[in-house]
Amino acid sequence: MMQRTGGANLPLHGGRVPAWLATRMAALGRVIAEAIVQQYGRQDLLRRLANPFWFQSFGAVMGMDWHSSGITTSVIGALKRGLRPMEGELGVFVCGGRGAHSRRTPAELSSMGERTGVDAASLIRTSRLVAKIDSAVVQDGYDLYLHGFFATVDADWCVIQQGMNPGQREARRYHWQSENFPGFFDSPHSAIEGLNAGSILNLSDRRADANRVAGLDLVRAGPEPTMAILRDRPRRGPRNLDLFSGCAPPEVDVDLRIGIQNLVQPADALTLRLPAHHELRDTDINLKRLHATLAAAANRGPKDFADLLLMPGVGARTIASLAFVAEVIHGAPCRFSDPARFALAHGGKDGHPFPVPLKVYDETISVLKRAIGNAKLERRAELDAIKRLDDQARLIENMAKGPSFAAYVASERRCAPNYGGRTA
Repeated sequence: MMQRTGGANLPLHGGRVPAWLATRMAALGRVIAEAIVQQYGRQDLLRRLANPFWFQSFGAVMGMDWHSSGITTSVIGALKRGLRPMEGELGVFVCGGRGAHSRRTPAELSSMGERTGVDAASLIRTSRLVAKIDSAVVQDGYDLYLHGFFATVDADWCVIQQGMNPGQREARRYHWQSENFPGFFDSPHSAIEGLNAGSILNLSDRRADANRVAGLDLVRAGPEPTMAILRDRPRRGPRNLDLFSGCAPPEVDVDLRIGIQNLVQPADALTLRLPAHHELRDTDINLKRLHATLAAAANRGPKDFADLLLMPGVGARTIASLAFVAEVIHGAPCRFSDPARFALAHGGKDGHPFPVPLKVYDETISVLKRAIGNAKLERRAELDAIKRLDDQARLIENMAKGPSFAAYVASERRCAPNYGGRTA
């Protein structure tokens, strides 16, 4: 059972993730995923990955460019590398990726099936159908170049794939999840929204059933009927060919060339559209939530993290980063309406909003690893303390006050050398 859960439109950027950041992203992605599975289960991790706003927040807290198309490739790659050594223990497998890696998805799913007993053939068929729907059945001007498939030992899964439109300098990300699916060709998309680049073809709509039947009849009839229409077509005339003219008319008169902006968006649809500007602005974040996060770290950190604060290098700045990470692990879906805010945990490799503070980043990973390791031994004090950071932020959100966005960013940039700040 599955459905398209949402999508995201992102500025199209090139470039590569430097090794110093890729290694840390894999480590941080692993401990965050492990904490979510330990606290809430594998299915909840898939639900979060299928949420375009949470996924963007996840990438931002890992130090990637907060709004770039590259966040999709780098986050999937980081999770694939980070979870590989423990995928059997965790019960979560990451397959596919960008370009050639996407074409290895069937083989990787087959290998997973051999190791776990999960029906790999069904997962492979689903992977191929989802890719075909977003590339051929729905033609919206974006060519797919990335296909990431997350599967669990419970046979649950989600797909994250991305296409690009070079002319618009934009990428579009598509999220799918194995829940509440009416059928591959029964309007599986929750919504498609974005700048209207012209007409699109949507043969996955339930109203297109008559057209799909007519198309099958045309194929079964062989090439001659189609060739006859092409031979009889005037040299000059309308560009559209009525190839279905000899078939039974549709029961419902539907124009399949639906403009993207004209599709009705359900109330629960999730569509993220990020701006083209490169710098992070105060209008991109919710200042109340930012102040609440910082205040929670300042007020609860010393009380709940006394032992951690005695560790060399762990101070107020690391606690602040952990407060952002705590929200990514424990936050409700409504908390991620401004994913740019999470870039304030570890900055961004492009220097926006500030250079990646490597010392803080490494301490964040260290604290989380220790907390998860102790939780496995039934010593949950540190992991519970991290959750209390998120609880406290919600309690004081409407009353917390703090520095302006500009002042906070300026302070972080001044301190960047002390934190091992680095950019690429």
